[in-house]
Amino acid sequence: MDAPPYPDGHQLLAGKTVLVTAAAGTGIGFATAKRCVEEGAQVVVSDAHERRLGEAATSLGDAVVASVVCDVTDETQVQSLFDTALDASGGLDVVVNNAGLGGTADVVDMTDEQWSKVLDVTLTGTFRCMRAALRYFRPRGAGAIVNNASVLGWRAQAGQAHYAAAKAGVMALTRCAALEAAEFGVRVNAVSPSLAMHPFLAKVTTDEMLEQLRTREAFGRAAEPWEVANVIVFLASDYSSYMTGEIVSVSSQHP
Repeated sequence: MDAPPYPDGHQLLAGKTVLVTAAAGTGIGFATAKRCVEEGAQVVVSDAHERRLGEAATSLGDAVVASVVCDVTDETQVQSLFDTALDASGGLDVVVNNAGLGGTADVVDMTDEQWSKVLDVTLTGTFRCMRAALRYFRPRGAGAIVNNASVLGWRAQAGQAHYAAAKAGVMALTRCAALEAAEFGVRVNAVSPSLAMHPFLAKVTTDEMLEQLRTREAFGRAAEPWEVANVIVFLASDYSSYMTGEIVSVSSQHP
């Protein structure tokens, strides 16, 4: 089954400023920044890859108020990202934590370095950015955080123990932070994609594995990154005003 037509924007984020991490390249982060712009937002984009970040910012045009190189494993860089974002935009309304790192290794062969690197980017990096966002949103009494988790936080896949553990951690972190933030009018939710196809995934995953994953999807295909981004936009918007602590599966997987 082919993907549906690309949808028009409906100004769901008009007047809002959105920060998106890991927004370079062709994956969910860039798709999210693009959909936010198409929904009327101005955006701050960040990534650890300077050249690709510049290309992404150029592609997004005048709606980009700042593009900031940031490695989410470095607290100093995370603080600099938020300081720059606030100085450039005058205020943030939404933070989308998309940065993550995968890899493939069986537990019996996995090194401490492999484990720690995936956890530091995917889970602790999300924590660092959430902490910075909450320190700004709580006194303001408003704001929305959307984290990118994965169905692997629920479902097992061989060779993905570190990534699955990190994404399960993102889910738990989302739920706990949501309870802490609710009294301040701040919402914290997450998306949980199954298979979103983009060129980088194709480079790091075998054709056999991708085909196996596709057969588990009811639609018989991977999601387009913008299909995940649409759900992120919904969670970022006022249309999800009564939702917090939710992990929204963006998946057509069947048993």
